[in-house]
Amino acid sequence: MIDAERASGSEGSRRERLQAFLARSGVASRRAGERLIEAGRVTVNGELVVRQGSKVGPGDRVAVDGRDVAATIEPVYLALHKPRGYLCANHDPANRLLARSLLPAAAGRLYHVGRLDLASQGLILFTNDGQFAVRVTHPRFGVEKEYDVLTDRSVPVAVLEEYRAGCRIGGVTYRLSSYRLRPGARVTLTLAEGRNREIRRVLGKAGLEVRRLTRVRVGPVSLHGLVLGGWRPLTRQEVTWFLHRLPRRPDPAATSVTGARRCR
Repeated sequence: MIDAERASGSEGSRRERLQAFLARSGVASRRAGERLIEAGRVTVNGELVVRQGSKVGPGDRVAVDGRDVAATIEPVYLALHKPRGYLCANHDPANRLLARSLLPAAAGRLYHVGRLDLASQGLILFTNDGQFAVRVTHPRFGVEKEYDVLTDRSVPVAVLEEYRAGCRIGGVTYRLSSYRLRPGARVTLTLAEGRNREIRRVLGKAGLEVRRLTRVRVGPVSLHGLVLGGWRPLTRQEVTWFLHRLPRRPDPAATSVTGARRCR
């Protein structure tokens, strides 16, 4: 059996972690790949992998449930304008509509990068490239996500300033990068991280009802020209922007909870 200290196969320099290889090959996301390894479903060169951390390289034969995994696949990067009522998931026991069903079958097995909840709409990226997904979603890369939010009444500036300074709800700190008030009880919010249902939680704590939430931008990729339910490939420039982006330096003001206040 193979463990983290003994990676089998070729001595090529282009070695990578097994879970990253599985993600790049379109078998599963990195996290799901780790679960496959833990379940004893992955072999390398016919030997069972027993622990995380094993690396593979050119010439290694990787199999999941006895089926060989292709060493390389053509990377795919798509932008989708998700409508409300579509779920960001690979499958759903309740048989609800899946956002991935709006993409062409010829694109192969793709995974959503981040997520939008069922009641939200807007830009969601899909890929089979695990490295790309990490660079889009991990907080250390600071990729901005911009949202157009319609509420039941105008959002008070005091609430937005508190949000920007950092506020705590249930032990979690939420922090806004910037905002722009717009006519008709609308506001544009920009987040450098973004957590599950963050905007709804923060504004709801202030007594505001979110009536429509649309993500309009992720990094350099915007909804411009994308009809509801439509998709497009990312341009080479857009993909390069994400893949060549360097991690940002830690910002004590952004990471510390000392200055954060409990949301009213």
